[in-house]
Amino acid sequence: MAVDLSREIALKILYEINEKGAYSNISLNKHLEAHKLRDIDKDFITDLVYGSVKWRLTIDWIVEQFSNIKIAKISPWILNILRLGLYQMLFTDKIPESAAVNESVKLSKKYGHSGSTGYVNGILRNIARKKHEIEYPSRDKEPIKYLSVKYSHPEWLVRRWVNLYGEDFTESLLAVNNEVPDFTVRVNTLKITRENLIEALQKEGLEAFKGKYAEDAVIIRSPSSISRLESFKKGYFQVQDESSMLVGKVLDPKPGELIIDVCGAPGGKSTHIAQLMNNRGTVISRDIHEHKLKLIQDAVKRLEIDIVKTELFDATLVDESYIEKAHRVLVDAPCTGLGIIRRKPDIKWARKAADVEEIAGLQKKILAAASRYVKPGGVLVYSTCTIEPEENEEIVKWFLSLNRDFAAEDLSPFLPGGLAGKTAGNGYIQLFPNRDGVDGFFISRLRKRG
Repeated sequence: MAVDLSREIALKILYEINEKGAYSNISLNKHLEAHKLRDIDKDFITDLVYGSVKWRLTIDWIVEQFSNIKIAKISPWILNILRLGLYQMLFTDKIPESAAVNESVKLSKKYGHSGSTGYVNGILRNIARKKHEIEYPSRDKEPIKYLSVKYSHPEWLVRRWVNLYGEDFTESLLAVNNEVPDFTVRVNTLKITRENLIEALQKEGLEAFKGKYAEDAVIIRSPSSISRLESFKKGYFQVQDESSMLVGKVLDPKPGELIIDVCGAPGGKSTHIAQLMNNRGTVISRDIHEHKLKLIQDAVKRLEIDIVKTELFDATLVDESYIEKAHRVLVDAPCTGLGIIRRKPDIKWARKAADVEEIAGLQKKILAAASRYVKPGGVLVYSTCTIEPEENEEIVKWFLSLNRDFAAEDLSPFLPGGLAGKTAGNGYIQLFPNRDGVDGFFISRLRKRG
């Protein structure tokens, strides 16, 4: 019998992510666009991929208990078939175990050798029978390992967060990282009001309602194929999380100003800045990669924004032509991305402890260069989508210690109620998905003395 196409596509994507280091969202989009699929099949494939990647460590732990072959010795195709099958069996409640096993066996016939079929069939059926006998690490004896296996996060990251935030907060963070986040969009107020966008989305058959904090935010429940929506094609909204929207609010750009977004791709913040300026002034949106500039250009065109100018430029270098020319500068810096694991679960497997220090070095170079563009009296905003202090507060402290002409500025006037917290008065805010219900984000506002 033929293999199920949706599961086969999911398997190919998993193989690319786990064996080739592909980014989950890019690989997924590539394969979904290559096939003519129903929305229900696209949703199924997306769930299989993200679920299997999310729970990879836990699934591998279980496989090792039931396999007489070590994980490292299992063929990559067969291992990913097991991951796909076990995700369906243990972490979903809509797929019959028999279907998960049978479809996995079919895939093993196509992607394995003669012995693979019996191996896959035997392991999956054995786990189905004995799933209540699966052993996990002892919380009392090995608390880090326990949290790592239970919530499928690497041990180095769990240990790091326990040291930083304590065991209870870390467990809450790990749990939320495994949940499906809200799908949030930013209304393009140059074209439509939030109320009218919600109405338009509802007419297109979607459940939509106001966001938690940002006045431009709309949450769409269980959307499929956003790019097919008329409201998307007409430029009524841009996909963006609320924490990311707050960056533009903290920058507080004014019509007629010159703004530089030194790491502008994929364009969410640059287009938001232009929107807040009522499409009057100039936004220079830069990136080091040509193909990423195309993403900004596509967003600008669809949203019908006139004032965003894209430029190919390395943000670690200083552009002498813009020294002290900009009213405001945004440094949305490259980072480990450990605040958005719930959106991109492959991040937790791609990252290693040494990355934090390495990326912090890059962030310092970019912030130092970008600060040169700020006019006396102007504003510099530094943001990341991570929750690591070395990439956030420590970078700002380092910068201020070397640049006495800048000072931290209170964020409270720019933040919605309930989000200011204890640190806003000190010029920064750290958002957490488990505490604040948005992506993990850091935002700092600095003012250059006039």
